[in-house]
Amino acid sequence: MSARQTPAQKKTVARVMHEFKHGELHQNDGSVVTDKRQAIAVALSEAGASDRVDEDTNRHNARRTADQEQRGVTARDLHEGTTTRAALYAEARRRDVPGRSKMTKADLQRALLK
Repeated sequence: MSARQTPAQKKTVARVMHEFKHGELHQNDGSVVTDKRQAIAVALSEAGASDRVDEDTNRHNARRTADQEQRGVTARDLHEGTTTRAALYAEARRRDVPGRSKMTKADLQRALLK
C-alpha cells in the first residue's frame, strides 16, 4: 500500500485513536489496549493501510471496518450512545447474545462490550 492514506482511511485511523485515547479500544481477548504502538497497528489494520499484510487482506479489512462503521457497532458508537436500541439488538442477534429480547439499551451495550 502506498504511504498516503485515503480520506476514509484517515477517518478510520482517527476513530480508532479516539477509542484508544478514551480507553475504549479492546484487543480480541477483551482486554483494553494500553500501548500506543499497538493502537496504531490496530488503526492501520482496520483502515486497510497496513504494510504488514498483502493488498487483498487490506481491502478485506477496510471493507469489514466500513461495514461496522455503517452499522454503528464500533466501540466509540457503543460507548457514546450514538446507536439505537434496534441497531444494538441487530448486532446482539448477529452475535447470538442470550436473553437479548428482554434487555434494555444499556444492557445490550454492556453485553456487546464483553
